Amino acid sequence: MHYAMGEALDLAREATDAGEVPVGALVLDADGRIIGRGRNRREVDGDPLAHAEVMAMRDAAQSRKNAWNLADCTLVVTLEPCPMCAGAALQTHIGRIVFGAWDAKLGACGSVWDIPRDPHVGARPEVIGGVREPECADLLAKFFAVKR
Repeated sequence: MHYAMGEALDLAREATDAGEVPVGALVLDADGRIIGRGRNRREVDGDPLAHAEVMAMRDAAQSRKNAWNLADCTLVVTLEPCPMCAGAALQTHIGRIVFGAWDAKLGACGSVWDIPRDPHVGARPEVIGGVREPECADLLAKFFAVKR
């Protein structure tokens, strides 16, 4: 996961260069191959739903010829998914969610909420947080320091 998070960090840096909040995401297939890539595109696309995770899961589904079920896949993202993205991951039946920095404001995979492990939800992906956390958190902190 260390290498995959490095790839997601590269996508997050691309988001920064485009004026977006630096979040990058990948979807890996069961063999660890990247089948989906995404970065935040809300500002660029004028789309409030264009979060990195959603973009990566859409890309993965398209790479599988619109096979939306990603049960054998891993979502790797630089920031803990928000409620929308955690819900989207559940809708794809993603098998594992791996993230870097925790999100104390909108995190929905263990910090503020824990949507993937909610007992009322059918799918229960494995969740692993804190992968390369210092690098992921630092990228976000630097971005917001300039913005504020």
